[in-house]
This record gives sequence, structure tokens and C-alpha cells, in this order.
Amino acid sequence: MTVTPDLLLEAYRAGVFPMAEHRDDPDLFWVDPRRRGVFPLDRFHISRSLAKTLRRDAYRVTRNTAFAEVIDACADRSETWINHDIRVLYEELHRRGDAHSLEVWMGDRLVGGVYGVTVGAAFCGESMFSRERDASKIALAWLVDLLRRTGFVLFDTQFLTNHLASLGAVEITRTDYRTQLARALTLSADFNGEPLAASGQDVVQRNTQTS
Repeated sequence: MTVTPDLLLEAYRAGVFPMAEHRDDPDLFWVDPRRRGVFPLDRFHISRSLAKTLRRDAYRVTRNTAFAEVIDACADRSETWINHDIRVLYEELHRRGDAHSLEVWMGDRLVGGVYGVTVGAAFCGESMFSRERDASKIALAWLVDLLRRTGFVLFDTQFLTNHLASLGAVEITRTDYRTQLARALTLSADFNGEPLAASGQDVVQRNTQTS
């Protein structure tokens, strides 16, 4: 079966997503985890050390500025499920406005980022990377802040890792995930509908007010 961008979006609406065994694998397979990782958007955990890093603002954050570079950075590891077809498919979704990235820069160097797919009011996170200490945490903090303010109600992380759990992500059943997804699909959200936070201090302050 040929996977097209339209088929890919239908898969996300059904609660499944594609992966490859490795970067050189020509085939894709569909994944439907029995246990799903999600970020409750009102419970993102900002530790004291992360709050200090955010307030320092020794970085800048952009949106949809370097989507291809973020995917490449996410795949730049010894083992990756991002093959050529996945890269092409998600770049097409990005061109269509259905996939987005958030980038973290130090000077002119891309040091962290995250990308994912949007369906309804669900943001389906795909992958993230970090080339400097806390860069991926910075990306996630700014992303959660943006998702809250642009109408999203579900942040899907696919799987739960220790790293994500330390930031407030939890694991739910497939049934619970599909219930949350079904609700999100009845709503609309606009990833580009609000400006990014003015500063890391704003991200910390808003998170404190709603957590």
C-alpha cells in the first residue's frame, strides 16, 4: 500500500501512526500502542532548574522556520525509525499546513526542536532532539504554552519515556486515548493562531498560573 499524505492524516484520526524499522528500511508499518503517552496540557512540570533556564532567555525560539532541519536532527542518531519516505511525507504535510515544528536556537545554531502533526485540536508529537543541555525541554515548554493558547486539548507523545514523565507526561490506555482523540477531532485549533511567547518568563508564569 502506498502511503500518501491524505492516508497519513486518516491514520492519525484513527489513532495510529507510521514507523520504519530503521533509516534504510524501504517499508513502513502502522503502530497502535496499547498504552499511549500524553501530556496533560495543564500539568506540564517545570522544575526550578528548568524555570531558571527558561527565564535566562539565552536562546530564541521559532515556529515552522526549519522544519526539514528539525526532522534531520531528530533522525541524526545511531538508530532511528525516520526513513526517506517518512521524511518526504512529513515535509509534504508541513507544506500543506498539517505538520509543524518548534525550533530552539543559540545564536545561529539549531540546538533543539520538536515536530508533529495536527488533526482537529490534537497535536501528535513525532520526535524531538537536543544538542545542548535542556534544549528539548525548552522546546516542549514553549510548545505546551503555545498549544494551550491556540485551542489544543490533546498533546499525544505516542510513547512515555522517563524524560517525558519527568516533565508531566503520563501513560493512558488505548481506549482512553481514543476517547480523548475523538473529542479533539470535534474541535478546531490553529497552531499559528497566536504569537509565540514573548519570553521564557512568560512561559514559566503562565504554566504556574494554570498548573
